[in-house]
Amino acid sequence: MELTLQQTYLAVFAGLVLIVGAGSVLAHRLSLRTSDAVKLTWIGQLNSRLNATWLIVLLFAVGFALGEAALAVIFALASFFALREFVALTPIKPADHVALVIAFYAVIPLQYVLVASGWYQLYAVFIPVYLFLALPVIMAWRHDTELYLQRVAKVQWGLMLSVYCVSHAPAIATLEPPGYEGRGPLLLLYFLLLVQLSDGFAVMASASIGRTPLRSNPNKSREGALIGGVAATVLGTLLWWMTPFEWWQAALISAATVLAAFMGGLVLASVKRSLGERQWDQGVALSRGVLERLEGLTFAAPVFFHLTVYFFVP
Repeated sequence: MELTLQQTYLAVFAGLVLIVGAGSVLAHRLSLRTSDAVKLTWIGQLNSRLNATWLIVLLFAVGFALGEAALAVIFALASFFALREFVALTPIKPADHVALVIAFYAVIPLQYVLVASGWYQLYAVFIPVYLFLALPVIMAWRHDTELYLQRVAKVQWGLMLSVYCVSHAPAIATLEPPGYEGRGPLLLLYFLLLVQLSDGFAVMASASIGRTPLRSNPNKSREGALIGGVAATVLGTLLWWMTPFEWWQAALISAATVLAAFMGGLVLASVKRSLGERQWDQGVALSRGVLERLEGLTFAAPVFFHLTVYFFVP
């Protein structure tokens, strides 16, 4: 007998509570057994990510209960704070203020209204085409050409990462493959599980076995990242029943999503280091920056969304 949307969500929620609870127990036991400074740092990161997972589950539960519009609002707020963090690290001049006001108070709301309405033909090109052309004109209107190209590129990059890419996550909830009508929020939950647990498993494995830290992210090891990616892919395959995919399709999409999330973390790490920062704004989102929390999602959301659209939505 097929589970209803609510029953499936509750079953997955219960499973997630068990996984996060087990992770919390593991983190506590590891902290008691080791005095290695590197491993203690990884254990601290594990605790931080476990806390973030609880926050994400809570926010999704609220959005799930209130509907797709509430999910869009939650992600719009995440985009706002992520873009704020990105802009805070970039050189801004008075001539850029008009463009930034438009980006924060016009582009973000409009992008998410388009997503919530399901207007794919427009929200897919609104930022990468129309804003890509309009923002340089707006910033050139003040005739301030000092570092003009760098300033324009950074605002465009900020919008692409913080708004356009992130907006593909709530867009997943609007998809309705044949035979899967009305279950879009469940597909979004599946995607969020893949991204969040691949990161959590990677940190958990890094804290447990250690080995070689990643150059792009010293909070994870190479072995931990590999184990986390494989574990998330296996979990995504086992959860194929909550998606419109066959088990082997779920395996392939899970692997592509996990790989994209890893690449997102690699790129965001390079961006923040090029801006002279080791991590994003402190004191936000459980002591870590919102953009850092979303780094895997920025690449994974468009990949998951478009793979689903291309192969499963007529």
